[in-house]
Amino acid sequence: MLERKRRKHTTDVTFVLPGDLPPGPVSVVGTFNGWHPGAHVLEPRTDGMRAVTVALPAKATHSFRYLAAGDYWFDEPAADGHEEGNSRLRT
Repeated sequence: MLERKRRKHTTDVTFVLPGDLPPGPVSVVGTFNGWHPGAHVLEPRTDGMRAVTVALPAKATHSFRYLAAGDYWFDEPAADGHEEGNSRLRT
């Protein structure tokens, strides 16, 4: 799930996953962080989900995927689209 909050020059995007699926640590990696695993790790929330918020430039398109333990890559079903094996997000 993606939550968005538009600001003047950026959009705060919160990447949200269930607290236990997949098990273990999960990070969101993409064009906005140089595809660097561990740069944006999802953390537990009080509602039982886990999430991380990233401020992204407004009026841009970003590619991303999730990376879980065991080199398990997966996409975001609620993304704005999918292209070349990646989820796409428009801010």
